Amino acid sequence: MADPSSYRPRPGQIPDSPGVYRFRDEHRRVIYVGKAKSLRQRLANYFQDLAGLHPRTRSMVTTAASVEWTVVSTEVEALQLEYSWIKEYDPRFNVKYRDDKSYPYLAVTMNEEFPRVQVMRGHKKKGVRYFGPYAHAWAIRDTVDLLLRVFPVRTCSAGVFKNATRTDRPCLLGYIGKCSAPCVGRVEPEEHRELAEEFCDFMAGRTGTYLRRLEKQMMRAADELEYERAARLRDDIEALKKAMEKNAVVLADATDADLIAVAEDELEAAVQIFHVRGGRVRGQRGWVTDKVEEITTGALVEHALQQLYGEESGDAVPKEVLVPALPDPVEPVQQWLTERRGSGVSLRIPQRGDKKALMETVARNAQQALALHKTKRASDLTTRSRALEEIADALGLDSAPLRIECYDISHLQGDDVVASMVVFEDGLQRKGEYRRFQIRGFAGQDDVRSMHEVISRRFKRYIAEKEKTGEWVDEESAVPGENGLKDDEGRPKKFAYPPQLVVVDGGQPQVAAAKRALDELGIDDIAVCGLAKRLEEVWLPGEDDPVVLPRTSEGLYLLQRVRDEAHRFAITYQRAKRAKRFRSGPLDDVPGLGETRKQALIKHFGSVKKLRSATIDQICEVPGIGRKTAETIAAALAQAAPAAPAVNTATGEIMEDTEDGAPDPTEGTPDERRGQET
Repeated sequence: MADPSSYRPRPGQIPDSPGVYRFRDEHRRVIYVGKAKSLRQRLANYFQDLAGLHPRTRSMVTTAASVEWTVVSTEVEALQLEYSWIKEYDPRFNVKYRDDKSYPYLAVTMNEEFPRVQVMRGHKKKGVRYFGPYAHAWAIRDTVDLLLRVFPVRTCSAGVFKNATRTDRPCLLGYIGKCSAPCVGRVEPEEHRELAEEFCDFMAGRTGTYLRRLEKQMMRAADELEYERAARLRDDIEALKKAMEKNAVVLADATDADLIAVAEDELEAAVQIFHVRGGRVRGQRGWVTDKVEEITTGALVEHALQQLYGEESGDAVPKEVLVPALPDPVEPVQQWLTERRGSGVSLRIPQRGDKKALMETVARNAQQALALHKTKRASDLTTRSRALEEIADALGLDSAPLRIECYDISHLQGDDVVASMVVFEDGLQRKGEYRRFQIRGFAGQDDVRSMHEVISRRFKRYIAEKEKTGEWVDEESAVPGENGLKDDEGRPKKFAYPPQLVVVDGGQPQVAAAKRALDELGIDDIAVCGLAKRLEEVWLPGEDDPVVLPRTSEGLYLLQRVRDEAHRFAITYQRAKRAKRFRSGPLDDVPGLGETRKQALIKHFGSVKKLRSATIDQICEVPGIGRKTAETIAAALAQAAPAAPAVNTATGEIMEDTEDGAPDPTEGTPDERRGQET
């Protein structure tokens, strides 16, 4: 525990001007970012008597080892720089709104030749129109199903669209009139794009125009005795009205606003947001956060606005934002929102009428969300703190282990041996720092040797990266890949930070292997323990008897969560590797050969190698394979000659394509290839 007076700046060093400040720990990792109208006055608050500080603030200043600041010209610049640094460093002591799910949006891909309507989650893409967010994906699908009667826009995936174009046969929606079937040329690209734009206009709230137009067409068809067409138009009108009823009218027509409410206590705060577009509630979302320091409701609102609009621009920022309390000062935040939108934004507290009544509804939702969150054992700050203290007491540690790393080995009868490393900080998952390992050679013969190899590799890299930096240096002055904490692509290095506790999935042998690996590397300041599955016993190095924690212990519960998460992450990777090993390979490139017949071929011959050596008559013996298909398969396999494996010339060992310890570059999304779950 550091003494804040040891790194307190001297009087007169801190400028009396706007700026952004960063607290760093002993490893030069940024643990807190803040902004201030006056840096001198703001930073002075952190270096007062520790007894007078908020508990989380006291924990932050005693964890920190240095503080630095950057002066800016205006408070708006400070707001923008603070948001950028929070996104870049992800400081663990900053206010973080933990969203319990990724909210779905209704998206229209206007950036494609034939726009597609679909459900989308995650980061927004350029050129795509978004509506929502919605609470449930099924609500989006119900709405789309109703609207496709009137706006038959494409909803199929790229693969289905391509296959329909190749076969010149539309999908079922094309046959029943819920798709205009641009895949087979029933409409021109311009006509289909016009349909998509009308769909977007309707979702944006311009509903009256289309209803009046359809009603006129229905009356005209009835006058011309075209009763079938009139009946269809009548059904279309009912479908549109039904879709509109799904979003209740809460404000005056054409009102675009976001309403933000906050419910808080001394330790935590819950934020609820209602998105109103065209006078209707289009979506709802919410977050929960730990209060890091004594923070006002206005400051919580400011952080919520950063979280909500930091990555957005244009129409995503509404004309009006209603809040329970205004940030202090409000002018920089309002100017920042105006810049994000490109036009004026009204940020205010509703005083009367429908908007105040709706704000009360949003506030009730926030209160319920906070009450529900309090019942969740793992997310409670007090419970997490007690769990870490119980672990420290049980293992005889000097302080609570703020960073815990857990390792698990997974394989199938000695094949496809892999390992996982999961990270928990302050009792919460740090999924961005998860890592996966491939185990090769003799180490895969048993879990103990595999564990020794994984621990050795992880901490060899930590030592190597620490030696490259020498004394930990500032990121801005560091040369990427040489003396900084980032790699050549600008990402944080994989093993730059040590844990206070290493947990292994297993008993005494696995614990001994992990401890031996650390001893061989000369590391003696990291605690090691193991959690055995059978009796949930905690094993320590060199001890003949395990530590038995009470079944009701929060510390045991946290260790179980850490161990189970490592097991899940390891077995997911192992199954992915096994599935890749058993895939059909060259058969995937045979045109017209589906999954069922590929599996039948592999089952009949046992492997692609034996299938390649089979004659056409032998291939025809497989049920469902005709002579023409057999000839196509034989020709495709003849062209796809097996590639020779790479061999290590020093050891003679057959090597895989991926780096030792790195994820397979052919698997998963870019985030997953860096070891992160999405």
